[in-house]
Amino acid sequence: MPKDGVPSSQQPSHPIARRDLLKSVAIGGMVPLIVVGEAWGGDSKSGDNPIVIENRRPGTDAWQLTYMRLDRGSKHRSKLIEGYCSATSVAAGEAIDIFVSATPAAEVTIDVFRMGWYSGKGGRFVTRLGPFPVDTQPTPEIGSNRVRECGWKKTTSLTIPADWLSGVYLGKLSSGAHRYQSYVVFIVRDDRQADVLFQCSDNTWQAYNKWPDEFSLYDTGPVSADAVGSLKKDGKPGDGAAPSPPAPLHRKGEGGGTVPNYALSGTTRVSFDRPYGKYPQVVDQPLSLGSGEFLCWEFPLCFWLEQHGFDVTYSSNIDTHARPELLKRGRVFLSVGHDEYWSPEMYRNMKRAIDAGLSVGFLSGNTCCFVAPLVASSDGRAHRVFHRGGRYGGLLDAEKPIMGPFDVEGPNENLLIGARTVSPFNGSGDWVVTKADHWLFEGTEMKNGDAIPGLVGWEFHGDPAKIPGLEVVASAETTNSGDKSAIFTATTYPGPKGNWVFNASTIFWSLGLAMPPGVVPPHSHFGRPHGPDPRVQRITANFLKKCGVAGV
Repeated sequence: MPKDGVPSSQQPSHPIARRDLLKSVAIGGMVPLIVVGEAWGGDSKSGDNPIVIENRRPGTDAWQLTYMRLDRGSKHRSKLIEGYCSATSVAAGEAIDIFVSATPAAEVTIDVFRMGWYSGKGGRFVTRLGPFPVDTQPTPEIGSNRVRECGWKKTTSLTIPADWLSGVYLGKLSSGAHRYQSYVVFIVRDDRQADVLFQCSDNTWQAYNKWPDEFSLYDTGPVSADAVGSLKKDGKPGDGAAPSPPAPLHRKGEGGGTVPNYALSGTTRVSFDRPYGKYPQVVDQPLSLGSGEFLCWEFPLCFWLEQHGFDVTYSSNIDTHARPELLKRGRVFLSVGHDEYWSPEMYRNMKRAIDAGLSVGFLSGNTCCFVAPLVASSDGRAHRVFHRGGRYGGLLDAEKPIMGPFDVEGPNENLLIGARTVSPFNGSGDWVVTKADHWLFEGTEMKNGDAIPGLVGWEFHGDPAKIPGLEVVASAETTNSGDKSAIFTATTYPGPKGNWVFNASTIFWSLGLAMPPGVVPPHSHFGRPHGPDPRVQRITANFLKKCGVAGV
């Protein structure tokens, strides 16, 4: 019988003895560091909720990739085996298409895992698809505005069973021709009432996706005059308008040097119809091959929430954009990790939800920074392509030399989050308490001036909004590129119906909660977070408690 519910071919080659697992759990911070044995109180006692029941099922660490090989030229993709899905999220009873390419052509197996706590193993095997005969599929030509849309032949369709709980699911791709592996990733959503709504930042995953080589939203040129298209008002690419002239790849910066011409990212488009390449910034994370940024910044929070039995359901940026009714299902919404690219609809839907009583935790950084209009793919499927259309709150003076001008401008993101991305906008620093008597710090024994080392990075928020009742709870100077400094501010403010909004002001927040299997700590701008910290855990629990949410 397969061990842990996983086929024998997927078993780790060196099983861990129970005593060694317990030892590693204690060292790695994977057991509660605070409030052991009691619920983190609130109005909602989770008890035997679906998350608790799910995490009693046998887990496995076999979800991890063991052998990865990147193309020598691109350094971001693996032509040996790669794939993508037809949607970012899918509900039970709906089908999702999976597209795979293999070089050489071979039989490919897809082992699907749900990610969570599972006694510290991080995942549960749910099904095996295949093996399927898979050919080498073509690398797409460069389309208008540098977009790369694969249009591959479908390998298989998966109809989501009714008993699959909402969560983030990884499909582990394995070839019969060699030992190398990669992922596809998708979210299973639902419409049930839950305490916590966990939004993945998949727009930003795609913005930084360089697949096949240098085709992220930040890889801008050269762009020929006849390749620079425009968008129709109905959101479809190419309306026959006169093309913009080509622009240089770099501009003069301060002191006569050169800087990237971010203006061009207003013309560059990215598509969800392509695999995720290996993540290119601030952390060498091999397991990002095919999984976007989920395993970089978001998995530790997923792992921690499910470890403590919080009743959580999962969604994508596209769901916040296109399915605002889903926001009515929970007490508190969480923006997680690197959540930079928001469509105007996302902003409006979230603002309305807060006004209606939804509490929101922005456990993220660089959040809602750029306006990202979502448009249809070239074959008409909605919400599959976007670009950097503008800056929420308009460009800061320090940004104007290297960004814009843009076609659109959104409202200031600090009116939603409580603070905004400032310039310099990336760096590192300590998370320093400035209002220790705030309810957020109950039970932490923290005093004004106490610091959580390295927790701020690599992007953060400052410039707090003038919102009634807003309080700055943590603030300090950061060290940034060129040894310039900026000030980060973490904030809270009350909503109109007893709800709360907390802005933790750092992409690294979840790394202070847990260090699951497979997670690689980042190092950015001369700083690094130290891993799980009981103060970060308690602050997060206090916020959820204030929102009426409890773990077990």
